[in-house]
Amino acid sequence: MGVRFPAMALGLILSIGPAIAQDDPVRDAVLDYMDFATHHQGIIQPQQLDESLFQVATFVDTRTPEDFKAGHIPGAVNIDWRAFPGQAGDVPGDMIVVYCNTGTLSAQAAFAARLLGHDHVVMLQGGLAGWRADGAYRPQ
Repeated sequence: MGVRFPAMALGLILSIGPAIAQDDPVRDAVLDYMDFATHHQGIIQPQQLDESLFQVATFVDTRTPEDFKAGHIPGAVNIDWRAFPGQAGDVPGDMIVVYCNTGTLSAQAAFAARLLGHDHVVMLQGGLAGWRADGAYRPQ
């Protein structure tokens, strides 16, 4: 029996693993989102941030509080990128624009929030650096 039982047990586990994965609601949500996502869905470019958008959108800086204090988009609120998906429903506005320094962390936050059903969340491509370089509007 020595090696045969562990080998059979491993085989059984490996064979039912894919069946268990098929019933994973998180996996299903990700696949459903990806099936219908367009190339630019959930992304906004700095050049699109005109004055009218600043009047309707809420800007969320997903960087550290220290980075936020050092400089941010005027009117933005600071919510850590890891915490944002769980707090997105509490943020007011018809559109929520999340950003970080370059867009890497805020992309993760926006993606997770959108998977949770917050379709009004978009990520600023290029982050704060992109807005500083190419933003269409700079509120005073």
